Amino acid sequence: MKLDNLDLLGQETDVSAHFYSAGNTLYYPAAALEGFDPETLGGILRHDRLERKARLGFNAYSAPFEESTSWNFPPAYEERPGYPLSLSFPAENVLRLRVSYEMAQPQEGEASLMLAGEPGAIRPRVTLTEEKAVLRTSQMRVEVGFQPFSIAAFSADGKLLTRTLFPGSGKNLQNCNPFPFSHLRRLDTMEKFSAVSLSLSPGEHLYGCGESFTALDKRGQKLHLWTKDPHGCETRDMYKPVPFYQSSRGYGVFLHTSAPVTLDLGCSYQEAQTAFIAEGAVDLFLIAGNPKQVLKAYTDLTGRSPLPPLWTFGLWMSRITYKSEEEARQVAARLREEEIPCDVIHLDTGWFEHDWRCDYAFSPTRFEDPQKMIAGLRQEGFRICLWQLPYFTPANRYYRELIEKGYAVRTADGLLPTDDAILDLSNPEAVAWYQEKLEGLLKMGVAAIKADFGEAAPLAGLYHSGRSGRVEHNLYPLRYNRAVSEVTKRVTGSPLIWARSAWAGSQRYPVHWGGDAENTDMGMLSSLRAGLSLGMCGFSFWSSDIGGFARNTPEELYRRWSFMGIFTSHMRCHGAPPKEPWAFSEDFLCLFREQMRLRYRLTPYVYAQAARSSAQGLPLMRAMVLEYPSDPACQTLEDQYLFGEDILVAPLFEEGCRERPVYLPQGTWKELLTGQSYAGGRWYILPAGELCGIALVRGGALLPVVDVASCTDSIDWSTLRYRYYAAQGAEAHGWLCLPGEEPRPLAKDTLLQESGKVDIL
Repeated sequence: MKLDNLDLLGQETDVSAHFYSAGNTLYYPAAALEGFDPETLGGILRHDRLERKARLGFNAYSAPFEESTSWNFPPAYEERPGYPLSLSFPAENVLRLRVSYEMAQPQEGEASLMLAGEPGAIRPRVTLTEEKAVLRTSQMRVEVGFQPFSIAAFSADGKLLTRTLFPGSGKNLQNCNPFPFSHLRRLDTMEKFSAVSLSLSPGEHLYGCGESFTALDKRGQKLHLWTKDPHGCETRDMYKPVPFYQSSRGYGVFLHTSAPVTLDLGCSYQEAQTAFIAEGAVDLFLIAGNPKQVLKAYTDLTGRSPLPPLWTFGLWMSRITYKSEEEARQVAARLREEEIPCDVIHLDTGWFEHDWRCDYAFSPTRFEDPQKMIAGLRQEGFRICLWQLPYFTPANRYYRELIEKGYAVRTADGLLPTDDAILDLSNPEAVAWYQEKLEGLLKMGVAAIKADFGEAAPLAGLYHSGRSGRVEHNLYPLRYNRAVSEVTKRVTGSPLIWARSAWAGSQRYPVHWGGDAENTDMGMLSSLRAGLSLGMCGFSFWSSDIGGFARNTPEELYRRWSFMGIFTSHMRCHGAPPKEPWAFSEDFLCLFREQMRLRYRLTPYVYAQAARSSAQGLPLMRAMVLEYPSDPACQTLEDQYLFGEDILVAPLFEEGCRERPVYLPQGTWKELLTGQSYAGGRWYILPAGELCGIALVRGGALLPVVDVASCTDSIDWSTLRYRYYAAQGAEAHGWLCLPGEEPRPLAKDTLLQESGKVDIL
C-alpha cells in the first residue's frame, strides 16, 4: 500500500510488481530439464534469459519479453543458468517440487516451523522416454516434460488437475502472458524471486489462502500473503494469511515458504494461477483429491488442531475492557443472575496499572487480590483469560531490559527498527524470558492467554535466527502462537491460546479469532467468509467478535450475529462497550439468553464434532463445498455453512430481514427446533426462526443434547438425550464424545433400547 507515493511501515509487499517492472530486466523462464535421474527424481532445470523491451504497436506501448544475452563482466557467468530440481512423493496423493536458485544455501538451522515433521517419501513407478518421465502412484500421475520443461498432474482416473505454464503455453498474440514458471534477479538488491505459474481451467474455483475476508471463491483475485493488522475485516489484507489453497478441480497447492507471496489467481490472466515468491527458491506441495482428502494430506504435513478443553466451547464474555476486580465480579454475578450460561470472563487491555502497557502485572490499585479473585470466580464456574502482546513501548518497565539483554529485534546496524522493543521470538532466551512472565500468571490460576497482535515483525529487522524480516515477518505469528501455547500446556495441561495472527502451521495452536470486525452487515458476512476460508486451510477452531468490534454494536445486528455465534466453534462477545446483553432491551436480553441456552444444550454435539474435526484436520465450521464438492450450487456459497457434519446454518445478513434464500443439498433436511421437513436438492425461501436465524439438521442425524447448565463444569451428563431427525431412506448416524473419552458412533437401535432417551422429530 502506498499513500501519497510514500512507502508505509508494516504494509504488504506486492511481489508481482518486480516481475512486471521493466526495471528488473533479467527474467529466467524454466526452459528445459536436463539429466533427469529416474532413481533420484532430480535433474538440472535450465533457464532462458529474457528481458522486457518497450514495444510501440498501434499507438500504445507494451513491454513484452525478448530474448537477451548476458552482458556480465567478467564473462564467467552461464548464459543459460541451470539449477537443481528435485521431485518426491511424501504420500500417494502428494507431489513435492523443489528448486533453489541460490548459489549458496543458507546454513542449516531449526527444522521447518511450518511442518509437523520431516515429510516421508514413497517410491512412484517411473516410465522414462526421451521426451518425458511419467511418475505414477495409486492416487495420481505426474508427467514431467523435458523440452520444454513442464509438469502436469493428473488424478488417478486420468483427469488433468493442473500443469506448469511456460512461454507460449497460452497461445496468445503477445509473449508476456501467461506468466511462466520462472525467476528473476532484482537489479537493486541482486535478490532472486521466484514465480510458480500453473494452469486454470474453465469453471474452476479456488478456496483458502488463510483467513481471507474477500469472496470465498478466490478465482479472479489477487492476494498478498503478508501478515498485517488490517484494522477491520472488509479488505484483502489478512491477520492470518496461509500459503495454501485448494481447487474445485480436485487438488491443493501448499507453498512451503515464509517469504512474502503474491497470489494472482486468474486476476491478470484467466488461464494462470501464479504465485510470486520473494525468495530464490520454490518448495511446492501439490496434493490430489477431494477437499477432505486434500485437507488430510495437508494437515499430515503441517499438523492438526488439538482438541481444546470442554469449557472453551462455552460463552466467553468480554469487552474492551473490564478494568477492575469489581467489574469482573459484577459481570460474573449478573450473568448468573440473568441465567445466561457462561464459562469465561476475559480481561482485555485494562488489567494493568496503565491501559495497554503490558507488564504482566495486575493493577495494584484496581485488583485488590487477583489470585483470590481468580479462585473465587473459578468456584462459581468462571475461568479468566488475559490480554497481552509482544510489543514494549518506551514507558514499559521491561523496555530497557529487553534491549540490554538482546531480546528485542534489531536492524543490521544494531538499532531498534521501530520505537517499540519488539520481542525477538527467534531467540530461545527471549522466548524463555517471555514464557516465564506468562507462567507466573498461569500458575496464579489464569486459564488462557490472548495472543493479540503479532503481525508487525519489522521487515528491516535482523533476527537472532540470522535471517532478515523478509523471512521472519510471516514466521513471527507462528513463533508467537507456539510460545504461548507451549507454556500454557506446560502449566495447565492444555495448549489453548486465543490468537489473532497466524501462518501455515498455526492450526497446531488453537484457538484463533477473526480480529477487529466492523459493526456492520458486511462486517458480519466478511467475518464468516474469513472463518470458512481459514477452515479450508486446516484450522479446526475459529471465532469472531460477536456483534463486531470497532464501535457500539447496534442491537439488531447483535441479534443476528449472536445467532451465528451459537454455530461457531468458539463464542466470544467482545468489542467496544457495551457488550453485556442486559445493556440492551429486555427483548434482546431474553433472546440472547435463549440463544446461549440452545448452545449449551448442544454441547455434546459440539464437543463430539470438535473431537472428530480435530482428529481429521477438518474445520468445525465448514464451507458447503467442503461437504458437497460435486454440487455446483455449493461451489460459491459463502453465506451459509455446515456446523459439524449435520447442522446447516444460514444466518441473516441484512437489517430487518425475516427470511432468506437457503440452498439445501440432496437428502432430507429438518428444522432444528421444530423438525419441519424439506426435500433437498433445491432452493427455498425460509423464514427465520424464533432465535433470529435458520438452522436445519441432516435427515437421519442423532444429535446428543443435555439439560442447560450455568457452565460446562456444571453439566449433568445423566441428562444426556438424543434428538433423532428421522427421514425416510436416511440411515441413522451420530457421534458422542464424553469428556476424557474418544468419540464413538451412535447407533439408533441401541439408543432406542434406552427408554425415554430418544426424541424423534
